Amino acid sequence: MNLDPNSKIEVLRAESEWQRAGAYSVRIQGMNRQHHIPLREEFDEHDGDGTRYIVLLDDGYPVATCRFYEIGAGSVALGRVVVLPEYRGRGLGRMVVEEAERWIDELGFRVVVIDSLTVAVPFYEKLGYVSVDGSMVKSGSFDCIRMRKRIVRK
Repeated sequence: MNLDPNSKIEVLRAESEWQRAGAYSVRIQGMNRQHHIPLREEFDEHDGDGTRYIVLLDDGYPVATCRFYEIGAGSVALGRVVVLPEYRGRGLGRMVVEEAERWIDELGFRVVVIDSLTVAVPFYEKLGYVSVDGSMVKSGSFDCIRMRKRIVRK
């Protein structure tokens, strides 16, 4: 991981509204503004109660996030993995996904599904995700590959 030695990255399982606001802030800056995604598309029916968020804070400032929610018996959808542009390349994407996986495991879920941007497929493969069938799916305006990972109880 290429974190600045003076960096104070804190991992937060966002369970309060003020904590979820950190996740929303990262998504607005990293997706809405950068990719010109309308807020109505970035924030959907999966945001809110029942959805869990991980937020990484750098000295109290939200810099990375992801969310997950139940999609069926023992399965969750992981998504909205966003790292602010100026923080990319420092291992924060891996950190946020791995913390989500720990929480997913603690909650007893065994399968994680993600619709990965095509450019992010190698990133998820390094984390143990495999393509479900190799076909493209649309997620908003993005072309994605559906990937899956089985969580092995630790």
